[in-house]
Amino acid sequence: MSKEKIIAKAKYLRTSPQKAGLVLALIRGQSLTEARKILKFSPKSVAKSVLKTLNSAAANAKQKGLKEEDLKVVKATADSGPTFKRTRFVSRGRVHRILKRTAHVTIELEGEK
Repeated sequence: MSKEKIIAKAKYLRTSPQKAGLVLALIRGQSLTEARKILKFSPKSVAKSVLKTLNSAAANAKQKGLKEEDLKVVKATADSGPTFKRTRFVSRGRVHRILKRTAHVTIELEGEK
């Protein structure tokens, strides 16, 4: 039997890559069912978006004919996307810059065919 890799990506998530990376570190190396449980009960708000991406990867695997119980999260990364630059007016006529970061999340599953 050959191992097959399935990839799902979520782009432009409105969270910093660092915060998304903390959640992704929890599911890296876990089975699909275990990763779903972890994300479902995680208090982090980005976990909802990561769960959506994980379910998308599972659907991609099902489309290729793989069983869900055989799938494992091999790779989960968060790369930085474009940063929205905003300004905030402060005292003495000054302006501070606010950086609103975005992240691109990639989840890679592996299963046997």
